[in-house]
Amino acid sequence: MLYNIPGRTGITMSPQTVARLHQHKNIVAIKEATGLLDIASEIQSLCDITILSGDDSLTLPLMSIGGAGVISVLSNLMPGQIKQMTKLALAGNFKEAATIHKRLFPLMRAMFLDGNPAGIKHAMRVAGMDTGEMRLPLWEASEATKRTIEEQMRTAGAPFAA
Repeated sequence: MLYNIPGRTGITMSPQTVARLHQHKNIVAIKEATGLLDIASEIQSLCDITILSGDDSLTLPLMSIGGAGVISVLSNLMPGQIKQMTKLALAGNFKEAATIHKRLFPLMRAMFLDGNPAGIKHAMRVAGMDTGEMRLPLWEASEATKRTIEEQMRTAGAPFAA
């Protein structure tokens, strides 16, 4: 699987490069995290590689143009909700999928306020599923981000530890 994430690598794989790489029998999918539906559309116009969203907040929009699903951060906290949204989208029920997307969208965005994995690690800790401490060069979410995540978790119906 290819992973197109310019935010971490500093470069964007062009759709032409993706199509050329897809000619290799072992390259069957791409995790698309450029944030640009035009890139996904162009990839689809050049080859039939499976496209998975690499951005939770763009999963539904990507699926509306033929994406096959998501490799999700938020599914670590709310797997049933992400599964239901993608299942509905794959069945063509974008109206119900959009209801879930809109409810989870602020939390999806909050997960990345201080970068990944700071947000999801804090959310998991709050939910009683501690994943351990961050190691350098990564850092914990700020106090303001933690409060925002907790607020968005409540709004989205995410689990909280008792």
